[in-house]
Amino acid sequence: MTLPFPGRALATLLFASALPFASFAAGKAAFPAEGVWRGEFNIDGDPVPFNFEVKGKRAQDATFTLLNGSRTDKFKVTPRDDGTFSVRMNTYDAVLEGKVSDDGLHLAGQYKDLVPSRNGARNLAFTAEHGADWRFVKPGQDEAPAADLSGKWAVQTIDKAARQDKRNQVALLKQEGNHLSGVFMTVVGDTRELEGTVQGDRFYLSGFSGPSPLLIRGTIDEDGNIQGSFGSGIYNVVKFEGEKSDKVELPDPYKLTFLKDGQDHIDFSFPDLQGKQVSLKDDKYKGKVVIVEVIGTWCPNCTDQTYFLAPWFKQNQHRGVEAVAVAFEQEDDFGYFQKALTTFKDYFDIRYDIVFGGIADKKVATEKLKGLNYMAAFPTTIIIGRDGKVREIYTGYTGTVTGEYYKDYVAKFNGLLDTLIAEPDPFASTASATPATASPTALAVAAPASP
Repeated sequence: MTLPFPGRALATLLFASALPFASFAAGKAAFPAEGVWRGEFNIDGDPVPFNFEVKGKRAQDATFTLLNGSRTDKFKVTPRDDGTFSVRMNTYDAVLEGKVSDDGLHLAGQYKDLVPSRNGARNLAFTAEHGADWRFVKPGQDEAPAADLSGKWAVQTIDKAARQDKRNQVALLKQEGNHLSGVFMTVVGDTRELEGTVQGDRFYLSGFSGPSPLLIRGTIDEDGNIQGSFGSGIYNVVKFEGEKSDKVELPDPYKLTFLKDGQDHIDFSFPDLQGKQVSLKDDKYKGKVVIVEVIGTWCPNCTDQTYFLAPWFKQNQHRGVEAVAVAFEQEDDFGYFQKALTTFKDYFDIRYDIVFGGIADKKVATEKLKGLNYMAAFPTTIIIGRDGKVREIYTGYTGTVTGEYYKDYVAKFNGLLDTLIAEPDPFASTASATPATASPTALAVAAPASP
């Protein structure tokens, strides 16, 4: 069976100006029908499929849920007076906009990037059909898979822009018949859960959970190894090859980012959402265990980490812990930061300080977070003891889809924080320097699968 995926690069974006369905009324459109839908993005002429579910017959009750294997991401559907609808991508500065056919069973529109300076340069056309729960292959048209891809894979990628730069990845795949799901992990994060199919000696995975969609496609050779490419709506295609390996591991994320020689502190002074300067030297952080979360609202692994940290902080602040999120955003503009991070703060119910570091650039972050050797990834978590000294730096984030890797992350995080919280406050008087007690219930906090 041949799937409709020509071998062109995904880097150039094509925008569909004509809607592919004839029955779209000029006036008030029908509301999208309840149930599961199949959508397709048009990226360089290639279809990149995704699935979603609409619930609620009235606009005020309706939800739009993106489906990626076991992961679900919910959004609100907003009808407009001109007969179109919009689905704001929660904390991402993007929106799905479209028109519903008269029968409510077809959609057509665009995924719009709302970052002002890009002027829509990353917009993507899409169409969708109600009642289709398949992703790549219609029911009854499957081809027997040539292999079972279930397991752990050692993956090597190479970017054409840096030919000699091979980077290790680990893929965790699960196959049941033709159905394929899984995640690709790097030293800086993961792809979130992907879903797809194996057809003969070819396999396909896609994912869309709010940020730009991702397509992975590849082949299985006679030795059972895989070759293929990653492609995204806003990024260049990257080639990869892989082989099964139970022993492959990524570098230790606690050893990738560190302080410059002779340094044991980091320092910064950034404005918060009200414009007030916040520094780690402020009294509120003195004698506390401090978690510095370096993030961006544009970064899916950052939102996943915040989904873990925000509730964790609420249950543990009383133990002598403070936190501060340093945001590096897509616009080097304080007004943009205020708008984006206010939405972010409200969505995740963040109770700790949020400050503006500047433009989303790792070199800029390195310069502004004085003491770091290099900012390797967003997110990065810097953990500071009661004495003000940096104790650990964790690069990237391991989401729930990674299974045991996520459980290991939570266990090590809680263990480290337990140890630091138990240390006496060196700035307190002897009588008041008793360490906070552990809270087993709070320490058991683990974030749900998706924000």
